[in-house]
Amino acid sequence: MSVGRRDILRAGGGIVALLAAATRPAGAAGVVDIAMGGRSDGGHVWFDPLGLLVAPGQTVRWTNRDAGNAHTATAYHPAIGDRPSRIPAGARPWDSDYLLPGESFSVRLTVPGVYDYYCVPHEQAGMVGRIVVGDAGADRRAAEAAVGDLPDAALRAFPPVAAILRHGIVRGS
Repeated sequence: MSVGRRDILRAGGGIVALLAAATRPAGAAGVVDIAMGGRSDGGHVWFDPLGLLVAPGQTVRWTNRDAGNAHTATAYHPAIGDRPSRIPAGARPWDSDYLLPGESFSVRLTVPGVYDYYCVPHEQAGMVGRIVVGDAGADRRAAEAAVGDLPDAALRAFPPVAAILRHGIVRGS
């Protein structure tokens, strides 16, 4: 949510309420959408938003908006493709399988913490995303320090947890 000068002037005495609304988890009342996209030449692929803050129990839905590519939304977890775990302990991993253009996949995230996910065919190109559920808890420091068995492009693409907590939504460049 963007707060402009006119919004502040219109709000008058409600400035505190307006600023509080700007820092709430994205779409706190319902399903939050993440688009999967890519350039027509396949030279660049992405999740939008790249970083997202949601409330515990909220549903996240990925939709493939890329007319030229299939994509996945896959949690980093040893149960899926022998990957390192980058979701909270006790959280259920997910894998959307390949989504063709226009197809969607949803998951309900209940355990607070940091969830990192990727697109199976495009991880090497840095097509990853990060969702913070609640206040991130102890996962915050672990997520920021995590390195390891991921492609460099993926490690560079994750938005900082602090930026997600501050803004609620982080878009790619």
